[in-house]
Amino acid sequence: MDLKKTLLRYKPGVSIRTHLFFAALIWSVVGFFLLTNGFVLISLHDRLWYAVAGLILGTAKTFFILDRVARKNIKRIKEFEDKVCIGSVYSWKTWGLVAGMIILGRFLRTTVLSGEVVGLIYTAVGWALILASRLIWQTWKKTP
Repeated sequence: MDLKKTLLRYKPGVSIRTHLFFAALIWSVVGFFLLTNGFVLISLHDRLWYAVAGLILGTAKTFFILDRVARKNIKRIKEFEDKVCIGSVYSWKTWGLVAGMIILGRFLRTTVLSGEVVGLIYTAVGWALILASRLIWQTWKKTP
């Protein structure tokens, strides 16, 4: 039996619409997780203004950085042919960046930074991901 044909038959290939859904879902879920953890860390120290600052910084990050990244990823996905592997939702470079961000997030929890500062960072990044995911959700909704 031809290995290449066998692998292609079992490849988890999905439609462009599914890629867009998966990309938006990842940004939303990770953003929600970070935002929630950020709020918890901030609330433990009773510093509401850190949460407000995190939301403001996250909004700025969205409009100056993540919206551009989202548009680039949308363009990349829309150029796919149908039945491209679900793992292709992000490029290898982006998957590497995701791994780096996970490691950095874990590292932040073990540093000498105070809980409210880590909470502010988590809040900003989480809110930025959720807010920027709107572009991917809008594209997903319009895609047949």
